[in-house]
Amino acid sequence: MAVLITGGMGYIGSHTCVQMMEAGLEPIIVDNLFNSKVEVLKRIEAITGNQPKFYQGDIRDEAFLDSVFAEHDIQAVIHFAGLKAVGESVVKPLEYYDNNVNGSLVLARSMRRAGVKSLIFSSSATVYGDPAVVPITEESPTGATTNPYGRSKFMVEECLSDLFHAEKDWSITLLRYFNPVGAHPSGTMGEDPQGIPNNLMPFIAQVAVGRREKLSVFGNDYPTHDGTGVRDYIHVMDLADGHIAALKTVGKKSGLHVYNLGTGKGSSVLEMAAAFGMACGKTVPYEICPRRPGDIAECWASTGKAERELGWKATRSVAEMTLDTWKWQSNNPQGY
Repeated sequence: MAVLITGGMGYIGSHTCVQMMEAGLEPIIVDNLFNSKVEVLKRIEAITGNQPKFYQGDIRDEAFLDSVFAEHDIQAVIHFAGLKAVGESVVKPLEYYDNNVNGSLVLARSMRRAGVKSLIFSSSATVYGDPAVVPITEESPTGATTNPYGRSKFMVEECLSDLFHAEKDWSITLLRYFNPVGAHPSGTMGEDPQGIPNNLMPFIAQVAVGRREKLSVFGNDYPTHDGTGVRDYIHVMDLADGHIAALKTVGKKSGLHVYNLGTGKGSSVLEMAAAFGMACGKTVPYEICPRRPGDIAECWASTGKAERELGWKATRSVAEMTLDTWKWQSNNPQGY
């Protein structure tokens, strides 16, 4: 089964491609390499024994997408491509709306022309905004987002929901991720952000490997047990398996399907730093900094719906998340 993977050279996309190939599926990657590197292809091949088909191009280029669909008998699309840094989105909102929202609309139009009506969208827990109650269920209110990144994901969800209500033969699945971390257990693939990391785990890893002096902890006055933000961290390999579970179940059924992908447990910034210290055998130095705009106090998932309907559940522990991240970072101190 051929599946188009937009953003397939990125962090989550590349790990999903590996798991898909191990499951006998054929990923066809489209990526503009804006936040990723072509070296990822070699790493996928080193793990799986095969190199997936790769096209370099932008999802906002309609003619380019049409040509890829024309060349392959694509059955479904998993749409990862997008800008994803909360802080950056506050500074560059237009770029985020153009890339994330406009890019998704161009993709949907190209899919419709090609007669491909199965789409799995890489959404985010940021669509829930600052939740009044945790854990967050799929029925929790959405739309009161706190930053342009989250708004862009919410806007795409709304566009795709409207598309399904207008054209009921589509299968559209919205996967709302919580906080992906970790790396392939081989240590050959992992998260490789450009510049200063926006996400916690690669920042900790770069401090531990000596690339950065200390971890910046943004706020220690949140209403949480240790004052630092609490998030639901999920291993990227569990997340990848969640996409395959969605593809094999609801991806074949018309409908609008919505699932949280998380572990159902929250960990604070300081807890994650301590866990990483255990994994790498050294203390991770940190400093307390002011809160970042757009950040919230706590957020973790209710995961029962995905377990019931997709037969999927996150199984990897925080210890595995930190150990696999350290294996990746220590083997690749400068990334790819």
